[in-house]
Amino acid sequence: MPDNTTYVAAAVAVSAAVTWALRTLPFAALAPLRASDTLRYLSVHMPVGVMVILTVYTLRGVSLTNALPVGLALVVTLGLHLWRRNAVLSVLGGTAIHVALASTVFSHS
Repeated sequence: MPDNTTYVAAAVAVSAAVTWALRTLPFAALAPLRASDTLRYLSVHMPVGVMVILTVYTLRGVSLTNALPVGLALVVTLGLHLWRRNAVLSVLGGTAIHVALASTVFSHS
């Protein structure tokens, strides 16, 4: 039976090697794709497509009882995005407005 110190050292070395390899693999795989015309096209057009899909998915289940806070939050989100062109600000601002309206002004409790 191997000595515990050797066993632990080998396990740590193997774990470190696998972790390092898995973290560098995406960079090695993406390096040849950086010059790709398809990747360049997708990087320009995909964010808009993803946001449209997320918006439709979010709004598909909206009932008439909570349409007003959702609609106002959507308008705020769109306004923030057109004003600042910052997706994080837009999403966080719209979410904050929706939560504030849904939990105060339009709460049904």
